[in-house]
Formats: sequence, C-alpha cells, structure tokens
Amino acid sequence: MLQSVLIPRYEERSKPSPHTVYEVRIKANVRDWSMWRRYSEFDDLHAELTRTVGEAPPAPLPAKHSLSIFRSHSDPKLLEERRTGLETYLRTILSAKDDKWRETFAFKQFLGVPIGKQADSVQFTLASWLDEHMDLLACMRDIRADVNKRDALADRGDTNGSHMSNVSAKKKLAGVISRLGKLATGLQELAMGGMAEGELQRRTDMIARLRNDCDVVAKIVTVATTTRMLGAGSSAAMNPASDSDREALLPAKPSGRVFGAAAKARETEETRPLDDHGLVMLQEAKMKQQDVEVSQLTAVLQRQRHLGEAINNELVLQIELLDDLANRVDETSGKLASTNRQMGKLR
Repeated sequence: MLQSVLIPRYEERSKPSPHTVYEVRIKANVRDWSMWRRYSEFDDLHAELTRTVGEAPPAPLPAKHSLSIFRSHSDPKLLEERRTGLETYLRTILSAKDDKWRETFAFKQFLGVPIGKQADSVQFTLASWLDEHMDLLACMRDIRADVNKRDALADRGDTNGSHMSNVSAKKKLAGVISRLGKLATGLQELAMGGMAEGELQRRTDMIARLRNDCDVVAKIVTVATTTRMLGAGSSAAMNPASDSDREALLPAKPSGRVFGAAAKARETEETRPLDDHGLVMLQEAKMKQQDVEVSQLTAVLQRQRHLGEAINNELVLQIELLDDLANRVDETSGKLASTNRQMGKLR
C-alpha cells in the first residue's frame, strides 16, 4: 500500500535533447523506490486519468508555461514552481477520499507499483526508456565502484569486507540484468508502435553495449571469486615468484631476436593475482568483448556503406537531371537564336 509520494528535486538532461526530469519518490509499506518522469509524462497521465475515470483528478496540473517555454528550461523559479505543483498534484490524488483515480492502472504504472502479473511487463515511452537506460548506466557505475572497493579491501587484508562488497556487486548486477531484459522487451514494443529505423538501431546498439558491459563485469566478479577459492590456502597465489627465481627454474632462451618467436609477455596489475584458470577466464572475457566490439563496428561500417551507396545513387540521379537541364537550355537557346533571326528579317 502506498504511504507517501514526494518530488524532492529535478535534473536537467541534455540527451536526446535538452529536457527536465523530476524525481518521484514513492514510499510503501515494505519498500521505497524512485521514478524519473518528464512533465510530458505527467500530462499524459492527467489525460489518461480523465479519460479512464470520466472526470479530471481533484488537483489541477501545473501550467505548461507556453509563453516562456525556452526560459522554463533554465529558470530555477519556474522549475521550482512546477516541481511543487507536480508534487501537490500526486499527493492530492493519493490522499483523496475517492480512490477511483489512484486505483487505476495508469496511476500505478506511472509510479512503478507492481500490479500482479502485469508487474513483469513495463510500458515504456520514448522518454522513459532513455531514463531507464541512464539509470542502468548509473547502476553499472555503482557495481564497478563495489568491485574497486572489494579489491582495495582485499589488498588491506579485510577478507570479510571484500566478500561483502563482492556480494553487493553480484546482487546489483543481477538486478541490472533483469531490468535490461525488460528494457529490450520495451524497445521491441516501441518499435512495433512506430519508430524511425535509425533511432531503433541506435537504441539496439545501446542495449548491446550495456549487455557487453554486464558480461565483462560478471566475468570480473566470477574470476575474482574463483581465484580466492583456489588460492585461499596457497601463498604462491598471493606472492608470485620473482623474475630471478623464474629465470633460474625455466630453461635459458636464446639471446637475440628469433624468427617466429613471440615477445615475452609481461604481467599487469590485472593478471598478477590470477592463477592459470583465472587467466584463461579473463582471456575468454576479453576475447568475447572484442568479438562484440567487432560486431558493433561491422554493423556501423555496413550502415556507412549503405549510406555511401545511397549518396552515390542520389549524385548519379542529380547529374542526369543536370545533363538533361543543360540539353534543354541548349535547345531553348537555339530556338531563341532562330526566333531572333526571323524577327530580324521581318524588320
């Protein structure tokens, strides 16, 4: 059951075009969460509630500031007035004696309230889809911060703290993967509703990059866990042999450059704490990342090729039209010269 709704702040974003989003904080009996909504989404909600219930909600929606639309994007006073008005609008619906507005599917969906089986199906708009994608990017940054914190705690010998940070990263990653699947489904629904091919391809690439990032982070978390399990009782895993000891154990290699011989591989901070199994998994993760990047580059090059072919076809057509125009100009010039000669004879 919903207890309260607040709009504590707003943010100005520049992509895909300059706009303002408002943070809607919802508090229920069991948990709290936040949603980012644009004013246009509030406007759509108001229209949908009026259509569904048959009468307008008990609170009016703040004005659009149509005469100062350019100033409203940067005027703190107007933005603060709109924030307050939107908060009052939602709180009035929530506290109204008649629950016919707040019990509608549109109102619950707007606030992100789970609605039975419909909770697994999220209806996105073009703007809310981008907001969800930006939230997922922020979650990925939090996950990487947890991974960095885990490594720092491990270096200081805090095993328990390192483990808790790793668990936190894995939980957040599972949530991102689940939301990413809903984001992909929402994009398919938006595409069926009508979307430009270029915009659809751009958003598909955004999902692909986010999935690739999830795969890489998942490998990092798994590799670190496996390495600690295998090297928990081995000091060699944490204290690798020095270069002099390795040279003494390994057979001497011929000096100078040998045809076909590969350069000596150097350890990095990323590979130093890993054993053989961890190195293999890390290599597989990097190879998979490279494959995804190559696929994305291939798709970009194919689009560039199609674009170049289209430009070439257009140029050929324009050249043909210009040639035809030149022929017509020459023909008209000849007719004008003949007419002038005939006019001269008549004089």
